[in-house]
Amino acid sequence: MTRRTKIVIATAFIALVAFAVAAIVYDRISRQQAADQAAAQLDVMVRDHSPAIGSADAAVTIVEFFDPACEACRAFYPYVKQILAAYPREARLVIRYTPFHREASIVGVQVMEAARDQGRFEPVLEALLETQPVWASHEAPATERAWEFAEAAGLDLQRARTYIASGAVDKLLEQDVADLQAVGVRGTPTFFVNGKPLAELNPRSLYEMVKSEAER
Repeated sequence: MTRRTKIVIATAFIALVAFAVAAIVYDRISRQQAADQAAAQLDVMVRDHSPAIGSADAAVTIVEFFDPACEACRAFYPYVKQILAAYPREARLVIRYTPFHREASIVGVQVMEAARDQGRFEPVLEALLETQPVWASHEAPATERAWEFAEAAGLDLQRARTYIASGAVDKLLEQDVADLQAVGVRGTPTFFVNGKPLAELNPRSLYEMVKSEAER
């Protein structure tokens, strides 16, 4: 191997290492910026109108920016439920609506809020997630069927229609959209635990974050 070749290889190696270091630094800076942005917006993370599962006195608040028509939200829900079951007194879930799938999302929120008004939030939420591939299909959505599935889960449809007509859900959605933009949410589900963003979107990371906060 000639001296010139050695220099070329060494230079390439140094460049590769520099690129890797830069990538790590950039990733850390991006995460820190996200954390700083979230911390600056703690006052808009949870609103009085936000639906919550768990005790209001819980030491750990999981905020999920959630879209009822989102497949990833559907996949994540069983794990979130397991975490709440593991920490029944320490943790609560606060849901912020993120209507990224337009009509299907809005209908899903309307159904969930009508159910909350009737004290049927959790069973209707689970019914909508279970049947999501039908009523919120990306290829051929059948949003009216969401009401059908909710009725089977105990929703009074006539009372629900009256509640939706009042405009209460429209105001709630308007506030949630403003808040998700302020926090900088760009995808669903997005989680924050006691105001700290979940860096890696996987169930284990969420569990460890809740566990850490609960044990403090």
